[in-house]
Amino acid sequence: MNVHNPVLDRTPAQDEAEEALHLLRTWAKTATPEDITGLDPALARLIQDDNKIGYPSFSRDYPADFTVDPDYRRGLPDLQNGPSSLILGARQQIQHVGISNFRLPIRFHRRDSDDLTLETSVTGTVSLEAEKKGINMSRIMRSFYVHSERTFSFEVIEAVLDDYKADLESLDARIQMRFSFPVKLDSLRSGLSGYQYYDIALELIESGGVRQKIMHLDYVYSSTCPCSLELSEHARETRGQLATPHSQRSVARVSVALEPGGTCLWFEDLIEACRRAVPTETQVMVKREDEQAFAELNAAHPIFVEDAARLFCEQLQKDPRIGDFRIIASHQESLHSHDAVSMLVHGETFDSGSIDPKLFSTLFHVG
Repeated sequence: MNVHNPVLDRTPAQDEAEEALHLLRTWAKTATPEDITGLDPALARLIQDDNKIGYPSFSRDYPADFTVDPDYRRGLPDLQNGPSSLILGARQQIQHVGISNFRLPIRFHRRDSDDLTLETSVTGTVSLEAEKKGINMSRIMRSFYVHSERTFSFEVIEAVLDDYKADLESLDARIQMRFSFPVKLDSLRSGLSGYQYYDIALELIESGGVRQKIMHLDYVYSSTCPCSLELSEHARETRGQLATPHSQRSVARVSVALEPGGTCLWFEDLIEACRRAVPTETQVMVKREDEQAFAELNAAHPIFVEDAARLFCEQLQKDPRIGDFRIIASHQESLHSHDAVSMLVHGETFDSGSIDPKLFSTLFHVG
């Protein structure tokens, strides 16, 4: 037979709980630590008797007036710069370790007008030797901020790289700066104008004592399928059937290595080279006459993705300021549920047998 105590079967009231806690704390004053933990280890948090159970009561107030002096700073633990005995895993060199996407406003030169301040995402990395535990990553940011008020060029980026490479005692280093660069463009026929934004990245790499300066540009354009255009015209001519060719927003990522000692390759220079190669750039301000002009422009320049890569290549080869380069094109098809892609590499700088599995998906641009 089960016997139920009506007192225990109900939920205790607040005053009963407080009375029970007071009773426990009174008992704990004469109990030994073994008695307390033997009854229930969880009592340690309830009793709060430092001398009895060795469970300290820490301050929960932020010490706003606390100051750090040099002696205190020297005593702070620094595991990143600890001995090699702290290394986990294989003692192997790491080619790149650092920080990505710390942002700050940076001033850049423009070819035909005043300097421009743009929000810039910075990635900074260094090599880590096999016998070193880690790096102090905040030093990369601090080195960059020393120069952040200057108008940036590759020469300034080299000064930043020199600073944090020396500060972190690394052999190799890399800086990449990404930003969206505005250029005012005229419409095709209406006389309107608006700003086109270009995703640009500057990259400075030092490996084995050799430095490379690289510029990346995403160029967005419309591609009309030549095959679809011919089939549409065939339907018109042979059957009097109205048909339209398919075209789609397309993206080319153009990466160029700058020749050492060459004159400046402006952002605008690379943009204009792409526009000469494929003039069907997406438009900013459009009235009806501009839309008609864009349809005519596309019909005058139908291209497959293979054509796009070779047309960009032709323009880059003409510029003596450009050495090795890579062109990645993606035509994001309106006919298919997949994309048409191509990659053309010139020289050893960008040559690689493997590609990032999600490389082409990063070429998707939204308005």
